[in-house]
Amino acid sequence: MQLPFGFTYNDEIDAASFFLLLGCHCAVFLPAQKLSPVVCGITTVGDGWAGNSVNTVIFRKHALTSVADTQFIAYYNQAGNVVLGKRHVADTGWQTVVTAFTGNIHDAHNSISIVADAAGYLHMAWDHHGHPLHYAKSEAPGSLRLHSMEMIGTQEQKVTYPEFHALPNGQLIFLYRDGSSGNGNLVINSYNPATGRWKRMHNNLIDGEGLRNAYWQACVDAKGRLHVSWVWRESPDVASNHDMCYAVSADGGDTWQQSNGKKYDLPITAASAEIAWRIPQRSELMNQTSMAANDKGEPFIISYWRGAGNVPQYQLLYRQKGEWQHSDLGFRKMNFTLSGMGTKSIPISRPQLVIGQKRRHSTVHVVFRDAERNSVISIASAAVKSRKPLQWQLADVYEQSVAAWEPNYDVAQWTNNKQLYLFVQQVVQADAEGLIKTKPTPVQVLQVKW
Repeated sequence: MQLPFGFTYNDEIDAASFFLLLGCHCAVFLPAQKLSPVVCGITTVGDGWAGNSVNTVIFRKHALTSVADTQFIAYYNQAGNVVLGKRHVADTGWQTVVTAFTGNIHDAHNSISIVADAAGYLHMAWDHHGHPLHYAKSEAPGSLRLHSMEMIGTQEQKVTYPEFHALPNGQLIFLYRDGSSGNGNLVINSYNPATGRWKRMHNNLIDGEGLRNAYWQACVDAKGRLHVSWVWRESPDVASNHDMCYAVSADGGDTWQQSNGKKYDLPITAASAEIAWRIPQRSELMNQTSMAANDKGEPFIISYWRGAGNVPQYQLLYRQKGEWQHSDLGFRKMNFTLSGMGTKSIPISRPQLVIGQKRRHSTVHVVFRDAERNSVISIASAAVKSRKPLQWQLADVYEQSVAAWEPNYDVAQWTNNKQLYLFVQQVVQADAEGLIKTKPTPVQVLQVKW
């Protein structure tokens, strides 16, 4: 049976079910376990730089963002200019502007992060790998015309990995590393939507003590709590990554606790950090992956490392009934090593994590790209049931190779509407900030739901 673009055949799906549902708004077939993704459409925004992965690195927070029904996107074009776009989420066409803002597109660290605040103003940080902060804000709600401005003015000379997070009360959180790989601290700023001003919350939330630095991922839950998890890196060599640690804040990033409620004395150090899961150095443990929380505010963390077997596998950690649980997805067969410095050419992407709800159970969806699956966009899904091993299902949602792409999605649309909008672009990546000569490729947005 010939399936539409983006689908793969599943033995649990019969032809009658497929044709019965073909007339609905989205092309869909119905699996027995009802965890297979539904591809609803794809739109093309424009052509973007593709000589490395700077447009698609997973630590963009965010590549896509929304306020109400207006969706925004950002990427670099072939000349290194920031391109901004917007649309009504129901539209297939995008309004785009090539801005005067530029970035060093030859370094995959120097990505663009955007967020729309509750009033509709667009905020952007871009072009950082140990550089002074570049920050801009739109001149009016919904506008694609942005102006550079100062955020705080201190501790902004060696910025890397800037990211925005929106809280339900309208507050924005801005995180970045101050320092360098193996020797950096996590800084947090807060934006007050009433005054339109930023303030410094923590100069040094997680202290590497001059010996190491934390590579983190963060998320906001439905209650407005800010979750942060991280691995420690002892040197610029990625092979020195170890352990998965955790902290949570219930007051917008001011005070922090462990998962058991024990309050942290700040800054958090290697000695005081809660270790959610012990992972030795040289385990091929990846940094800067993703995390999310379910409706109860329980955290889920996805990464990859080499566990009991000889091959790095995607690994899920999650908090359930007061304890950390672990699930090894276990479907991979190809070995590789992370040893070395700089951006790596790796056969799998860092995984993106979204959490849904089906009846009484949380559903976990891991978005990834793997050379074993021809580097298409794949999703592994499982229902989380009390004390039971997770049963993972695999599906491909985009059947063309995306090469070195990593997944980014519109957090606001998922949080509010449970619609998954993925930033899609076929890009390449050489080891150690190398470049591969290639033509620009289309920047697209893929819509998926369950």
